[in-house]
Amino acid sequence: MLVIIPAFNEARAIGRVIDDVPDMVDEIVVVNNASTDETGENARAAGATVVREPNQGYGYACLRGIEYARGKQPDVIVFLDGDYSDHPDEMSRLLAPILEDEADFVVGSRIRGEAEPGAMLPQARIGNRLACALMRWIWGASYTDLGPFRAIRFQDLLALDMQDQTFGWTIEMQIKAAEAGLRVREVPVSYRKRVGVSKITGTLSGTVKASVKILWTIARFALRRGRNVPLTSTAGTRHESTCESAPG
Repeated sequence: MLVIIPAFNEARAIGRVIDDVPDMVDEIVVVNNASTDETGENARAAGATVVREPNQGYGYACLRGIEYARGKQPDVIVFLDGDYSDHPDEMSRLLAPILEDEADFVVGSRIRGEAEPGAMLPQARIGNRLACALMRWIWGASYTDLGPFRAIRFQDLLALDMQDQTFGWTIEMQIKAAEAGLRVREVPVSYRKRVGVSKITGTLSGTVKASVKILWTIARFALRRGRNVPLTSTAGTRHESTCESAPG
């Protein structure tokens, strides 16, 4: 089992993220995404493998992590942000449905979990709601969040043939998972205020760029769907987007 953490200028947070990853993980890989601070050095000091991706962009970093993982061939990959907004110690929630062979792809939903006040800014909540409504309408997929904390069987991930290099990465994976017929599960996860300022929703330009890219990604896949271009998957299973209720 391998964890991929894309990180751009997360020197203050990255060590805390790595320290909270459960021992059940075989390797933690931090993709140093053109950072100008000590992100790489701090990640290495905390015990992670550090690989460098010079092209700045969330998708670029995730793709670089996948290329590294090809040489390891893990059964499952977990994606996790490097800003300490996710709770790495809740990783077992995401892994349980896969390890119990009930799911191929699991998304941690911040909407269904407990979010610290102010952790998800209004623009992020609105964008999530719109994107998930469109996916439900077009693909019949019952997502509630585009959360970055997610787990997927590695061979299924490879079959999705991920391409996005920037802000459309998470929604591309969710759309392709629905089209490929993967068994999809959402589980509630906790969310807290990140260390530092968000590079996306923390700025007006970042919010606009991310919103445009997400909507463009939905439109592009919807148009392709209309042309009946199929996607293949190693799973070959029916899409079952189900959700677990929050604990308590």
